[in-house]
Amino acid sequence: MNDKPTVTVVGSFCVDILIRADRLPIWGETLLGRDFYLGPGGKGGNQAAGVARMGARTHFVTAVGEDHFAQLALDLAKAEGIDREGICVMPGAKTSVGFGLLDPAGRSACITDLAALSRMNAAFVDRFEPQIAASDVVLTMLENPVEAAAQAMQLGRKHGKLTILNPAPAVVLPGEVLRDCDIVTPNESELRVMLGLSPDSKEDDAELARKVRSRGVNTLIVTLGERGAMILNDEGQQHVPPVRVEVIDSTGAGDAFNAALAVALAAKTPLTTAVQLANCAGAIACTKLGSIPAMGRRDEIEAMWKKYYG
Repeated sequence: MNDKPTVTVVGSFCVDILIRADRLPIWGETLLGRDFYLGPGGKGGNQAAGVARMGARTHFVTAVGEDHFAQLALDLAKAEGIDREGICVMPGAKTSVGFGLLDPAGRSACITDLAALSRMNAAFVDRFEPQIAASDVVLTMLENPVEAAAQAMQLGRKHGKLTILNPAPAVVLPGEVLRDCDIVTPNESELRVMLGLSPDSKEDDAELARKVRSRGVNTLIVTLGERGAMILNDEGQQHVPPVRVEVIDSTGAGDAFNAALAVALAAKTPLTTAVQLANCAGAIACTKLGSIPAMGRRDEIEAMWKKYYG
């Protein structure tokens, strides 16, 4: 990969609170858990950290509250070498918090309070148009208001930048938003929710991917967990095999995938190779507890790529 591409991440910073239990509790029940974790996160925070660890110049545009949790975002930026200019304190608001439960298999479920993130709108994103204009890739997600994500994609398109939408948590998006996205990266359940279906509906992945593409998306990359990833674009359909690891915690795998994909493409890496690198980043993230602590660095991601794909 070429050195020092620039990526702007427009998205969510949340404080991650995680605990592992043998199963989900039922209403009224208290379970004993283990492996408690509290630290910086959110899909935007995770992806910004992942981008920085891949060696890219990283702008992070997000909103935090007027509370002590906001310092975790600033500390993250300092520790990872992320540009902190876009980390905005919203007066009177609280920093977003995400509470996650993990089971012994590494599967996760999470509830998030947007809090300060709910104030991210088009005007908020417009303030950081210079950073977007100076980037190679603009990366956003839906853990912040759709309006903010849509504006990030629109500004990226305006300035001729590669635009990537990670549609998580998934919602049905209007065509005018999707048409500003060069690449959309749902997982299997998000692919279904984007089309108004149940997240566990049994329709064929490839057929659903074609339906999403028909709404104006140039390239769709569906992450398939232990089955790898599927690319669908004008050149056809391609399956990228997975990297198999022992899963400890899958919480940050999707974020690691998107961060590595963004940096690889910003460095002009061919799409298939970029997805392979993203698969490696996602696999590495599954081997450690937490999200940001599990984000791999460029050297270990490239070493895994050489082992499994090179």
